[in-house]
Amino acid sequence: MKVKMILPALTEAISPHWRPIKYSLFPPLGLATIAAFFQLDDEIVIQDEHIEAIDLEDEPDLVVIQVYITSAYRAYELADYYRQRGIYVALGGLHVTALPEEASLHADTIFIGPGEDTWPQFLKHWQVGKPEKVYVSRERSLIDLPKIRRDLIKRHLYLVPNSIVVSRGCPHHCDFCYKESFFKGGKSFYTETVDRALEEIAELPGRHLFFLDDHLFGDTRFASGLFDGMKGMGRVWQAAGTVHAVLQPNLLEKAVESGLRSLFIGFETLNSTNLRQQHKYHNLNRDYTEAIRRLHDLGVMINGSFVFGMDEDDETVFDRTVEWAINNGIETATFHILTPYPGTDLYQRMATENRLTSDNWDLYDTRHVVFQPNKMTAEVLEAGYLCAYRDFYRWNAIFQSVSTKNTWEQKLRHLIYAGAWKKFEFLWDLIIRAEQVNKVLPMLESVLDGFGKKSAIAIIA
Repeated sequence: MKVKMILPALTEAISPHWRPIKYSLFPPLGLATIAAFFQLDDEIVIQDEHIEAIDLEDEPDLVVIQVYITSAYRAYELADYYRQRGIYVALGGLHVTALPEEASLHADTIFIGPGEDTWPQFLKHWQVGKPEKVYVSRERSLIDLPKIRRDLIKRHLYLVPNSIVVSRGCPHHCDFCYKESFFKGGKSFYTETVDRALEEIAELPGRHLFFLDDHLFGDTRFASGLFDGMKGMGRVWQAAGTVHAVLQPNLLEKAVESGLRSLFIGFETLNSTNLRQQHKYHNLNRDYTEAIRRLHDLGVMINGSFVFGMDEDDETVFDRTVEWAINNGIETATFHILTPYPGTDLYQRMATENRLTSDNWDLYDTRHVVFQPNKMTAEVLEAGYLCAYRDFYRWNAIFQSVSTKNTWEQKLRHLIYAGAWKKFEFLWDLIIRAEQVNKVLPMLESVLDGFGKKSAIAIIA
């Protein structure tokens, strides 16, 4: 059987001016995971439109497309193209789960929720010529899954080819989280065994790892066992965690000993009422400043996430948040406009209150306002969001944040990491177009590791 798997490009990933590096970071692990359920003699091709043009002249027997909200229209366009040619099309992913009736108009089969239990069912039905229209995930487990088909990934086109996922979902339930609806109907957080995760890590080449788990620290026993097992592997890794996890005694120290050098943290808002309204209770009454101090004292850089437009936010929230992040020495930050994704509690609440202003999924990219804010206009919210990015990544702001570090090595590390990430987009564009992204990985490893035994001058040169 010939199988074509496609990850369509997100609308915001396509720019006529440059190619943002963040869309060339990670390979499509979801598709590579599904590919493992097929027979070894099946001909499988994975195409990621973020890093290559989609070949539309092929003749597969089955087309599988992963759909996010801002790739939905492109995904439907591709699905309709193949179906018009008589080729069977299956759609899955977050947006399909959120809006199955919409997605079913463009597919022969749709998958709702995670696919580890439903794809084996589909393939059995396919073999006898009786695939069903809808498959709904209910049995959630990562035990005894076949190994992910990393051989199908074009490693050289990604900055971080060693991305890895060892759990699914998150133990917390925030109103605005898109993943919440994806895991309805079954377990919303579960992990691999520690031994299985360590085996996969051991098989990955090089030093660098990026855990794409929504909350790697979500199961303390699993995380502790994983970090113990990773000691001595010589890895340098990045992941996502929470303020609560950082403040737990001993767990962060174990992570650092095993190679943690950068952590994505969802601070989201500095307002406790906002946290309560969005049910982000695990951030309530947590000392953000103490969490930052712990991370920096242990040599871990921070990518802080902040969301603008919650009901207690007014036009002063942008300057206050940026100033706070700079003064606390946060190395990089991602800012978002609150976005009520379909299927979330936030979306339902906004719909009930008649506050939704658009159903154009291309605008649901956390860069546009698609609802009526409570304490400011939509125009002020969008303008403030853009100003926050501009102000946080000004050179003088970067140098001010760098000045909070105690040693010259820490200062230089911060400067290179923040500057390279946001101030040289034209250079990243050239590297991406030349298909040389993976050549930058050794520098990333050195910066994350505080340059190791190499001198800072050698790294810059």
